[in-house]
Amino acid sequence: MDRYPFTFNAAEPFIEQAGAWIADVFYDILPEYGFEVRDEQIYMAFQLERAFAEKRTIFAEAGVGTGKTLVYLLYAVCYARYMRKPVIIACADESLIEQLVKPEGDIAKLAEHLGLIIDARLGKSPDQYVCLTKLDEARLDEDDGMLFEELNRSLPAFVHSHAALQTFHPYGDRKQYSDLNDKQWNKINWDAFQDCFVCDKRHRCGQTLSRDHYRKSGDIIICSHDYYMEHVWTYEGRKREGQLPLLPEHCAVVFDEGHLLESASQKALSYKLKHAVFEQLIIRLLQGEIRESLAVLIDEAIVRSEIMFAALESQSREIPGSERKQILLSDSLLADVRRFREVVSAIEEELVFESELYTLNHYQLRIVEEHLEMMQKALSLFQHSKTLICWLTESGDGPTLSIMPTEVKEVLKEHVFAARIPIIFSSATLSVEGSFQYVTHSLGIDDYLSFSVDSPYEYKLQMKVVAPDWSEGGTFTEKMNAAVRLLHRTGGRALILFRTKDELERFKHGIAEEPECSSMRFLFEGDLEISRLITLFQNDETSVLCAVSLWEGLDVPGPSLSSVIIWSLPFPPNDPVFMAKRSAAASPFEEVDLPYMLLRLRQGMGRLIRSSSDTGIVAILGEELHQREGVKEHITAVLPAGVELSESLV
Repeated sequence: MDRYPFTFNAAEPFIEQAGAWIADVFYDILPEYGFEVRDEQIYMAFQLERAFAEKRTIFAEAGVGTGKTLVYLLYAVCYARYMRKPVIIACADESLIEQLVKPEGDIAKLAEHLGLIIDARLGKSPDQYVCLTKLDEARLDEDDGMLFEELNRSLPAFVHSHAALQTFHPYGDRKQYSDLNDKQWNKINWDAFQDCFVCDKRHRCGQTLSRDHYRKSGDIIICSHDYYMEHVWTYEGRKREGQLPLLPEHCAVVFDEGHLLESASQKALSYKLKHAVFEQLIIRLLQGEIRESLAVLIDEAIVRSEIMFAALESQSREIPGSERKQILLSDSLLADVRRFREVVSAIEEELVFESELYTLNHYQLRIVEEHLEMMQKALSLFQHSKTLICWLTESGDGPTLSIMPTEVKEVLKEHVFAARIPIIFSSATLSVEGSFQYVTHSLGIDDYLSFSVDSPYEYKLQMKVVAPDWSEGGTFTEKMNAAVRLLHRTGGRALILFRTKDELERFKHGIAEEPECSSMRFLFEGDLEISRLITLFQNDETSVLCAVSLWEGLDVPGPSLSSVIIWSLPFPPNDPVFMAKRSAAASPFEEVDLPYMLLRLRQGMGRLIRSSSDTGIVAILGEELHQREGVKEHITAVLPAGVELSESLV
């Protein structure tokens, strides 16, 4: 196979030659196979040529139907082969990854019509893989033990073999167990509290083997925003521990749906602490021959940890509609945190002395030291509460404390944007009312290129948008009646988007009582693996897909998706993360809530028209549209050109 899909002249700039070939692809080659020549797509290609030539960051806002994915894929493949390093394509979540690599997706189209062999491999997040240790525990589960026993027997033979690993293949991906619901999957998937360093199954683990597979990609590695930022956050630590970074060296990054990178960065940079995990880890030191002074400190640390977590529980309160509890900082709580940190510091000093005696297992000692260092970094944020976002979540083995920095700008600036490589932000929604400031400010980016191109679709003829003015203020009953009317009108064929899981669950129970919808098939996020749900929805034309996470990325052209029902306006949740954002803003609603909602609303509406022949209706059932001053005007301003907002469902 030739290295490049065009004849390369070493005497001329590579990117100019790649750009000329890509122009030929869009003007001549793809139209021969029935693709439309789109001016918006050509314009985007020339803009990206500059970003790759100058190794700059660019915000590429291109409306639905412009074919933006094909553009960045072509540049990614060419540039990866020129630099002899893969390009990373980071998607907002796992469902978007699946959309990109599905058999009828854009990578497959380019391979088929251009005769390209594209080496694109998936680097999925750890929680998308079976954890063999958790699976062993889940086989004893009262409810699903038999199911997990069968799953264990279906694993590749080399997983259970004690012989040397001669051959293997990646396995254990969430997609392979698409019939499991989210609750079942969470019993067996990897989570942040798994101690992989001491796991005797780690060399046969599907997660580990998949990393070996995607590292060898010659063209493209596709991962999530979360995973890319986890790579950035753990890069130095993994090198220090003698481990490979999560991702190999790469020559460029594409952030698909790049407006969601900030939240993914915060998630990746957060710490999670749990008393049970700390106790299990620290008592390992007692298994060696240690001095009495260290043993006393270990006992004291366990007690101090229990006291600290008890204080956190007593100082936390429920947040309606959220699994996260708000922690109310107080002098007594901060004192408990300080006392625990003091004991941990004393243990760290003792371990320096113990390491010189060689009485402890060096590998075990290093693991404990790394964990203690992580806890100290996390808890040190309590001393500077303005830089701290924290919350508590409950689980069967005690509460989990999550700690997150308020801003990720400095980390991104130093470890992502300081690298002189092309960085592409691609989405249909990167600006808010014509300005990129909301996204660029949140990411701390000052120097960037940008452009916006509209969708080529005739929205005025293809889309109708309605927002009923409720007589009783938008009660659940009113919304349910409106949804039933809309579903009856389109014969199903709808995507219903919810702001929270609680809203989805309430609708799920309510729609079961509606006789007019009894013949319709409803698919609910969480009941099956997400890409399986999308496939079922696409293949069963009259079905209805109900989801919380599919505001972005879902691409279902044709009559299967004839209406999008937006149950509530997608304002950000009232959780500790956005509480911190609001408290730091001069005008919280205008600076935080409204821009977030408008970006997500535009994304949700964008699910409807996916081809020039699609038609349908978007129904916005959110009561805030009529109740809060100015919201209706802002929503009207972001509707596609020529589309008007109607208040009639008829």
